[in-house]
Amino acid sequence: MKVAVTGGTGFLGAGLVQRLLGRGHDVHMLARNVERTLSKLPEGVTGAHFDAATPLAPEALEGVEAVVHLAGEPVAQRWSKEAKHRIQDSRVQGTRALVEAMKSAGTVKRFVSASAIGYYGGTRGAEPLTEESSPGDDFLSQVCRGWEAEALRAREAGIRTAVVRMGVVLHPEGGALHKMLPPFRMGAGGPVGSGKQYVSWVHREDALELLVFVLEHPTLEGPVNATAPEPVTNEAFAHALGHALGRPSVMHVPAFVLKAAMGEMAKVALEGQRVLPKRAQEAGFTFRHPGLEAALKDLLA
Repeated sequence: MKVAVTGGTGFLGAGLVQRLLGRGHDVHMLARNVERTLSKLPEGVTGAHFDAATPLAPEALEGVEAVVHLAGEPVAQRWSKEAKHRIQDSRVQGTRALVEAMKSAGTVKRFVSASAIGYYGGTRGAEPLTEESSPGDDFLSQVCRGWEAEALRAREAGIRTAVVRMGVVLHPEGGALHKMLPPFRMGAGGPVGSGKQYVSWVHREDALELLVFVLEHPTLEGPVNATAPEPVTNEAFAHALGHALGRPSVMHVPAFVLKAAMGEMAKVALEGQRVLPKRAQEAGFTFRHPGLEAALKDLLA
């Protein structure tokens, strides 16, 4: 299958491209700046094609049968007014432009767009959240709702569409775990805020395998949660990480310290959600790393 990928050099993108190539797909990476994309491409990603798209045009999708959309402004930054605009526009406007290009191309039959569990909002406590749960009303929830609405417009052209709501993707090379490791390795790690907020995590390998699974199962449409089946509290996560590293995990970080350092974005770490991968499991997807302690052991080996 000829598959186009946006965000192909990001935290998830490079690994996804490798997996798609390994499964025999013809992969085309859509990039606004091909030279810059090539310079960022990790070793081992070979065999993919590169198509410049500035702006994204239907000819960049010529003959493409499926699209996986991972591109977007990083959320993990201080949310200034300008940053909020970049976060929202990159997802809402960017997805809108991509969908219009897919419609015009006329060959795309399958669309998988990333989303995030921020869709559910950050004040749900220990409430179990599945794909049928209602959305929240904070900034990230509004972004995710707009993002998904644009992606699902692809169905107007008969394109089978899924939106994969990513949880906290774990890998030492990037994301939340990468930022946590230095203080924990120094013995200065521990819970943040109350510690009671849930962390809906997922091993990066499972996140990538689930993206491929969703792509190759076109009957799986609509929202799909990409989180491990065993979410844990922030306190439990801190203790598991400390144990995996052989370090103490008792340095509690008060909420006000995180707010001072991160501003409004601190809400993501201080509130959290307890999200379950109901639809993925019902569709037959098997998580290789369902439990946190074993997942951390694998990641930090």
